Amino acid sequence: MAQFSLFDYQPVVWSVSDLNRHIRVLLESEPEIQDLWVAGEVSNLSRPASGHLYFTLKDPRASLRCVMWRSDVARQRHIPAEGQAVEVHGRIGLYEAGGLYQLYADLIRPAGEGALYQAFVRLKARLEAEGLFEAERKRPLPAWPRRIGVVTSPTGAALQDVLNVLRRRFPLAEVILAPTPVQGEEAPAGIVAALETLNRQVRPDLILLVRGGGSIEDLWAFNDERVARAVAASQAPVVTGVGHEVDFTIADFAADVRAPTPSAAAELATPDVATITASLRQLRSRLARALGEQVLDRRMALEGVVASLRVASPRARISDGRQRLDALTRRAAASVKHGLALRREALNRLTQTLQAVGPPAVLARGYALVTRQADGTLVRSVAQVSTGDRIRVRLHDGSFGAQVKPPADDG
Repeated sequence: MAQFSLFDYQPVVWSVSDLNRHIRVLLESEPEIQDLWVAGEVSNLSRPASGHLYFTLKDPRASLRCVMWRSDVARQRHIPAEGQAVEVHGRIGLYEAGGLYQLYADLIRPAGEGALYQAFVRLKARLEAEGLFEAERKRPLPAWPRRIGVVTSPTGAALQDVLNVLRRRFPLAEVILAPTPVQGEEAPAGIVAALETLNRQVRPDLILLVRGGGSIEDLWAFNDERVARAVAASQAPVVTGVGHEVDFTIADFAADVRAPTPSAAAELATPDVATITASLRQLRSRLARALGEQVLDRRMALEGVVASLRVASPRARISDGRQRLDALTRRAAASVKHGLALRREALNRLTQTLQAVGPPAVLARGYALVTRQADGTLVRSVAQVSTGDRIRVRLHDGSFGAQVKPPADDG
């Protein structure tokens, strides 16, 4: 039987990065902590130049690090302050580089908004089930409203914003204000009465129901069931512009058109004088185009022919051919120059060889050239001369004449 020792066991050793990555995967695979709300008090709040939001949520027994990316911060209606009690929505994750367990937040709301939000969700679901928000019951806005009713507070900034836009865009329209509180316990009944008065007595072409921004409590009158039903029952189309772009109320869903702000509601409800002027210019331009249609057609046909000729033109090929010819000419010149250099070098080597083995060099070493004076024939053998012949002897530094004598007797 085999024997094993504890010393034979080799445990798995993790790197820090591998362990942190493994823990992050475990956290992110747990659905219950990837979509949750956490309540606590804000501390260590900071917002650096990057635009991200860093803070800590704490209660009497523990704390939790939180981060909200800049894109989510830009969508928040409420940015918390140090020490404020809030409810934060997000997911739990791990910052691997620092080994930090933290909440990645995407929504922040003051503590206590949760109950109002649940009431909002319940009422929305019930009215939606009744068909109060159906797209089929939404009515189009009139293109040229002659009479516009405005339901809002007479002292609020929203009224001035709406009037400024209407004066700028469509001063021809008649504007009638139905004043009402837009915040507090009296606001829902006041809004309903204002809508009913406009529909019964004024009969406007459309109605703007507007209010400036605020907290969910400030806007709660527009989440009242009575207001929603009055908006849906209005004889004139209703455009809502309540709060800021991120704010949605029950009245928005019941209205024929929802605008993100009061000013935007006024813009959606009216044509722009500048747009009308542009439309007139466009009609004039269309008439001019109709009169010149034949000319335009012929011009377009001519441009098509010109474009076809441009595509088929040999100019591009000629240009390419010229460029290739220049390149070949440069290559030929370089080749000839290189060949001449090689031949010049070979000639120099032959010249050096001739200078080394030529007659002058040979004569300089003590040899002589012998020619017959009669005909200048080079004497290569004694058989070419006879006794008494005149000869010429050439040395390296000159020449002289001589006469052939019989060979001396060696004996």
